[in-house]
Amino acid sequence: MITDPVHPIPTDDENTPLEPTTALCLSGGGYRAMVFHVGVLWRLYETGLLKNVRRISSVSGGSITAGMLALAWPGLSFTPDSVDSDFIPKFVAPLRAFAGITIDAESVILGALLPGSIGDRIAEAYDDHLFRGKTLQDMPDEPRFVINATNVQSGALWRFMKPYMRDYRVGEVKNPEILLAQAVAASSAFPPVLSPFELRLKDSDFVPGTGLDLQRPPFTTRVVLSDGGVYDNLGLETAWKRHQTVLVSDAGGKIEAEEEPETDWPRHSYRILNLIDNQVRSLRKRQVIDSFKSGTRKGAYWGIRTDIANYGLADALPCPFERTLQLAEVPTRLKRLDATTQERLINWGYAVCDAALRKHLAAVGPPPAFPYPQSGV
Repeated sequence: MITDPVHPIPTDDENTPLEPTTALCLSGGGYRAMVFHVGVLWRLYETGLLKNVRRISSVSGGSITAGMLALAWPGLSFTPDSVDSDFIPKFVAPLRAFAGITIDAESVILGALLPGSIGDRIAEAYDDHLFRGKTLQDMPDEPRFVINATNVQSGALWRFMKPYMRDYRVGEVKNPEILLAQAVAASSAFPPVLSPFELRLKDSDFVPGTGLDLQRPPFTTRVVLSDGGVYDNLGLETAWKRHQTVLVSDAGGKIEAEEEPETDWPRHSYRILNLIDNQVRSLRKRQVIDSFKSGTRKGAYWGIRTDIANYGLADALPCPFERTLQLAEVPTRLKRLDATTQERLINWGYAVCDAALRKHLAAVGPPPAFPYPQSGV
């Protein structure tokens, strides 16, 4: 029996039909995910599919990529010959430059020693290197970019969008002017070190009567947020509930085996919480794939841990499983990636997205080569 990977909340109208459109979900996973999704978007751009996506929902590392895409979007031509002239300089190059610096270690040290939180330092780094003072109002009207965080107070999803930001329990703020860097910092505040990220708001910022049961201070004045992946590491919720076709790009990590797990209560508790989280993520992934296989939903799933041979394509790009597994083991950090690792991750995202699309969704021709043929995977 197939179980839906996304469950309704009390404010949902379950009778609303799905839109016959396409959404794209970009998972978390630090710089590993950020760069992997660059390759995914590269292939979607080349095939012409990206320009028809109507919602891009992201969490954590995927939100860094999505935020940069949102700013680049108005300047993209979406023509077959515009990869070199538009896509690479306006989108790929800034993210690759950013992936070449480490921001988490410095942010932790400065956040501990100086005024301001670790989350504030991360937001400053995003703003300095990528977003340059842009706010949520600088994102395009279409497609709808949704940057997801987890509200630690309410236990619900907090969504940042151009028209509003909201938590169904706390309420809705119309046309938020907060920095895009802050939204991305909240979405990527992965615990325990980079979490939480705090938003300071006014109770009057919220539209009256839009929260289910928590529209009151301190929920409306001090919003405590953590990584969007705590709630949903695939960024599925807002996409799955609205769009008939959903593309899911998963660069999330996997819990490692431990021969000698720690037994003191803080570290043992953290290990147990990670085990629970891993099981929830694995279940959601299986439910998504089962929905596609059964035909109840249209779309495609691909992951950084996928074996490309499973797609059975004779003309898939060469991606030996032992090589791609090495890329899947890149730590979930905001730590510098060397140029070759970046290129391998981009190539892998590009290749596995291509294979999934051609196997399950779109009649497009095979790509002639990797974006960076000299690096392979």
